[in-house]
Amino acid sequence: MASRKESVPAVTPAVASTSGTLDSPVKQIQIEGLVVLKIIKHYQEEGQGSEVVQGVLLGLVVEDRLEITNCFPFPQHTEDDADFDEVQYQMEMMRSLRHVNIDHLHVGWYQSTYYGSFVSRALLDSQFSYQHAIEESVVLIYDPIKTAQGSLSLKAYRLTPKLMEICKEKDFTPECLKKANIGFEHMFEEVPIIIKNSHLINALMWDLEDKSTVADKHELLNLSSSNHLEKSLQLLMDRVDDMSQDIVKYNTYSRNMSKQQQQKHQYVQRRTQENTQRQSRGEPPLPEEDISKMFKPPQPPPRMDTLLIAGQVNNYCQNVKEGNGVHRGDGERKQTCCFFFRIYSLFLCRAPSLSLEMI
Repeated sequence: MASRKESVPAVTPAVASTSGTLDSPVKQIQIEGLVVLKIIKHYQEEGQGSEVVQGVLLGLVVEDRLEITNCFPFPQHTEDDADFDEVQYQMEMMRSLRHVNIDHLHVGWYQSTYYGSFVSRALLDSQFSYQHAIEESVVLIYDPIKTAQGSLSLKAYRLTPKLMEICKEKDFTPECLKKANIGFEHMFEEVPIIIKNSHLINALMWDLEDKSTVADKHELLNLSSSNHLEKSLQLLMDRVDDMSQDIVKYNTYSRNMSKQQQQKHQYVQRRTQENTQRQSRGEPPLPEEDISKMFKPPQPPPRMDTLLIAGQVNNYCQNVKEGNGVHRGDGERKQTCCFFFRIYSLFLCRAPSLSLEMI
């Protein structure tokens, strides 16, 4: 049986060039209520558990505000669909929308997430491609787990200018990231969202609310977040393990680098002593050798994956913090806090070089 694969959204440069006309950054996003419903419906129809659904956002840019007025989903295709062309599919969809006089300018993409697990290399590469081609593009992250608990979870992110420069150079070495002062908190920037409905929709919602026969509407919502908290903590511990492994790799690289520097220094001292002795005997000095060829430096581990793991750990911690502060009694909150700080103690034991600011 063919398995579904997570595809990275492709950018259509022909359409991108028409929307990137402003020099000012996007400071606010206005999204139509119809777009929100389409995103939710897309996940309900094709999303299964941790299955990720993606789609294209359409709209226009007005001054420093990005208005998202429409969207359409990426079709789920299997590995057997080798002939499927995503770029051609997007072009045909936008051409069809233009024929019926609907906004068709490409302004970004959306993606669902599973318990906030969206900070990944695939998302980073895809969003970099979008922002490189379309300056004002954003990625909308929809969390169906949080939404099912009664609160719509829809956030918009963009890559920071610092990270865009690093991705353009494609140099993710520790020295380059340290020089650019890039941390996990400097990777993504969140853009505020405003959901807009037409006056007719607002009037209809008021009319439906007045006609509702439910005495207590809050009874329809499932406010229990214990399962969500437990799953978030499990995912947090998994990422802490990944962080611990990356730290071990970097510490091994640092030890090898220090050991090689000592060997190089000892070799230079020996050569200097030998040349001094040969000079005292009236002999010519030894020929100079290229030390860099004799002592090749160890390959540094890429640090971008470590930054992404740190960003995902921070995201899980924010989810735990938000889930712990809503609809909980004092006893349950204290119990959760004790468990959370137990996890933090484990985090410090496995990753002692990271500070409390991440949590």
